[in-house]
Amino acid sequence: MKKLWKNGFVRLGLVVVIVGGAVAYWLMPPVAKVESAEIGSGAKVKFKTNGTQIEQFQNHTWNAYFAKGVNMGAAVPGHFPGELEIAKDDYMRWFGMIQEMGANVIRVYTVLKPEFYESLVRYNAKHQDNPLFFIQGVWSPEEQLIEGQNAFDPKVKQRFEKEIREAVEAVYGNIDLEAEAHSGKASGKYLFNAGPYLMSWIVGTEWDPVMVVKTNKNNLDVADYQGEHFQSKPEASPFEKWLAEMVDITAATEAKHGWQHPIAFSNWVTTDPLEHPGEPLVAEDMVSVDPTHIAAVDWEAGYFASYHVYPYYPDFFTFDESFRTMTNDKGEADSYKTYLHKLKKYHDEMPVMITEFGVPASQGIAHTGMLGRNQGGHDDKAQGEMDADMFRQIHQEGYSGAILFTWQDEWFKKTWNTMHYDIPDRRAYWYNALTNESHFGVLGMYPSKDDVIHIDGDAADWNKLDDGDKTKLDLRIEGFNEIWAAHDEGYLYLLLDLSESLDFSDQSIYLGFDTLQGGNRHAPQLQGKTLDEGLETLIELGNEDKGRIMIASNYDFHTRYYGHLSKILAYDPQELQDDSGIFKPWKLVVNYLLEHPDARFEHPFGDIEVGDLQRGTSDPQDPNYNSKAMWQVKDNKLEIRIPWMLLGFSDPSSLSAISYTDTGTKEFESVKVEGVRLVPWIVRTDSKEAIGLEGSAPYPVSKLPVYTWDRWEDIDVDYVERPKQSYYAMQKAMREVNQPVSE
Repeated sequence: MKKLWKNGFVRLGLVVVIVGGAVAYWLMPPVAKVESAEIGSGAKVKFKTNGTQIEQFQNHTWNAYFAKGVNMGAAVPGHFPGELEIAKDDYMRWFGMIQEMGANVIRVYTVLKPEFYESLVRYNAKHQDNPLFFIQGVWSPEEQLIEGQNAFDPKVKQRFEKEIREAVEAVYGNIDLEAEAHSGKASGKYLFNAGPYLMSWIVGTEWDPVMVVKTNKNNLDVADYQGEHFQSKPEASPFEKWLAEMVDITAATEAKHGWQHPIAFSNWVTTDPLEHPGEPLVAEDMVSVDPTHIAAVDWEAGYFASYHVYPYYPDFFTFDESFRTMTNDKGEADSYKTYLHKLKKYHDEMPVMITEFGVPASQGIAHTGMLGRNQGGHDDKAQGEMDADMFRQIHQEGYSGAILFTWQDEWFKKTWNTMHYDIPDRRAYWYNALTNESHFGVLGMYPSKDDVIHIDGDAADWNKLDDGDKTKLDLRIEGFNEIWAAHDEGYLYLLLDLSESLDFSDQSIYLGFDTLQGGNRHAPQLQGKTLDEGLETLIELGNEDKGRIMIASNYDFHTRYYGHLSKILAYDPQELQDDSGIFKPWKLVVNYLLEHPDARFEHPFGDIEVGDLQRGTSDPQDPNYNSKAMWQVKDNKLEIRIPWMLLGFSDPSSLSAISYTDTGTKEFESVKVEGVRLVPWIVRTDSKEAIGLEGSAPYPVSKLPVYTWDRWEDIDVDYVERPKQSYYAMQKAMREVNQPVSE
C-alpha cells in the first residue's frame, strides 16, 4: 500500500513537472538563435549585400543567397485585415507548409499582431538548423500621401516615422502598442525578439505617381539628405531625398538593438526608372523613383532595390513592341522576360529583388497580358504553371529574390472592375469568384461546401448532406424528376435529376433565374413561350464542354455602368427597356478608353466575357480536377454551381442583389430579396420544343418556390483551407533553386 502510494506520488510529481515545463515554455519566450557575423561596431549581421548579390552568413562564411518567398496577408475569410484574426495555430501550420513548399522567407507588409512574431520564434526554435526568415514591411501613410499630395507634410512625415519606429520595436519584442479605433493597426505587447530571423526591411508601399510629381514640384529647395547611415545622391529628386531619410530612420532605429539588416524601399513598375514608350497612360510613365539615387554610407548590411512586377500591368506589357525583344525558354516573344532583363541591367551595381509577382486563379479577369498571363480567368493549375514560369525567369535574370504574391486567398479584397457591384463592408463574408484580387494565393480558402459537394455528376455527396444543408424544390416540371438546391459562401448549388439522359447532340438545357421584379418575360431561348415574371439571368448548356451564363440586357451591369452611366460604351437604348427579350454575355471591363491628354495615344475600351461555365469535376482527389469546373452531367444527373455575383448578388450573406433602379449617379443600389426562383426547361434541337414550360400562358414563374437562406455574419463564415495545384507547381520550381545566378 505504501509502495503504491509512493509510486502514485512520483507519477503525480512527474505530471506536475511536465505540465509546469509546458507552461513555462509558452510563458517564457525562447531565445532566437542564428549564426551571425559581427562587424566593427559590434553589431550582428546575418544578411548583407555584396555588389549585385545578397549574402547570408552560414557555416562561418558568407554565401550568395536567393530569397524564395511568399507574401503573407493579415486576413482569413470572414474577417478584414484590421481585425487580425489569424491564430497562433494557423501561423505554426502555415510556416511548416511554406517551408515544405521550398520557401525560405516570408514577407509581411506591416506590423502584424504579436502572435505572428511569437509563432515565428517558437517555430524556428524547433527548426534551428533551417529557420524560416521574414522580410518586415513598413506601411506608409498611403491615404494621407494621396490626399495631401506632399510627402514633406509634417503630419505625414511624423506618422511615417512613428510607423517605422514601431515596426522596429515590434520586431525586436520591445513595445506595447495601444489599439487605435478603426485604424486597422495591430496592437498588444510585443515580447518575442524575432530580429535574428529578419532577412531585410522594405519601407513603404507602391507610390502614387501624381503624388510623387507634386511632392517634387512643391519641394524643389529641399537639401540633399545626409543621414547617419543613408544619404541621397546629388541627382536625387525631392521625393527620393525624403525616402533616403525614411530609410535612414529605419537603420538608426534598428542599430540601437545591435543588429543590421539590408534595407530597401517598396517600388513598382509605375515609378520605375525605365522608359516605357508604348505605355498609353501618361500617369503610368510620368515619374520615376530611382533606388540608385540613394546610398548606404555606414550600413554594412547594405541596401537593395525592391520591385512589384506583374505581367499584365501597366498596359505596355501587352502593347509595347519595344518590350518584345527577348524570347522565353519556349521561343516565344515575352514582354515579362524583356522587362526583367532591362530592369536588372539598369541596377548594375546593387541587388534587386522582385517582391511581388503572380497571377490569380479566378472566374473574373481585370487585365489581359501577353501569353495568356491575364489578371484572372485561370484555374489553379494554370495559375501554378504561370507563377512557376515567372519565378524561373526572375531567377534566370540574376535577381536576388522572388517573392510570390501571395500565400493565402483573402476574401475581403476588392478589384477595380467589380467594386461597383458589391457592398464594401461585407466583402469578407463571401467568396466572390469574379473578384480576382481575392484569389492570388497558393493556399486556397474555398467556400465551406467545397469539400462536401463535388461537382462531378454524382448525387452521392448530396445524399450525405443533412436536411438543413439542402432543399428539395417543390417543382413539378416535365423533363425533371427532382431538383435540389444548396448554397454556401461562394455558390448556389443545384442537383437536377432529369427524366432522361442529357444528349447535347439532340437537346440543350436552360436554367433561368428570377431574383427581382423585372427582366425578360420573353426571349428566343423560350421558343415562343412567355413568362408572367421576368428572368434576370439565364444559363445555357448547349454543348459537351462549356456552358454560359447570360444577363438580361436591361439588368446588364456592364452596359448600364459603362454605357448608360459613364457614356464610354456604345449601346442600343432599346436594350435597357424592360422585357427587351435579349440576354447578353456577362462581361467585365479590362481597360478604359484612353484619350489625350490622359493618354499618349488613343487606347480603345476593352472588355471580356466572364460568363463561360466550364464542364469538369471540382473533386480535388480526381486526376481531372479543375478548380473552375462549374457543372457536370452523368447519365440523367446534372450538377452545377453558380457564382453569386453572376446571379446579380452584391452580397449573398445579407440576401442583397443589385436593383434595376437608376440612382442618377455612377452607383448601383442594392436591395434585399427573398431569394432565387429557378425556371428550368429543355429545348429539342430538331423540333425546337421547349419541354418544361407547358401549361397555360404566360408560364407562372411567380408561383414557383423561392429558394432562400438565412442571413449570415462573420461568425457564421466557414471555409476550406487547402493547398492549390499552384502550391505544388511552386514547390517544384522553388526546390530547383538554391543559389542566385552568378554573374
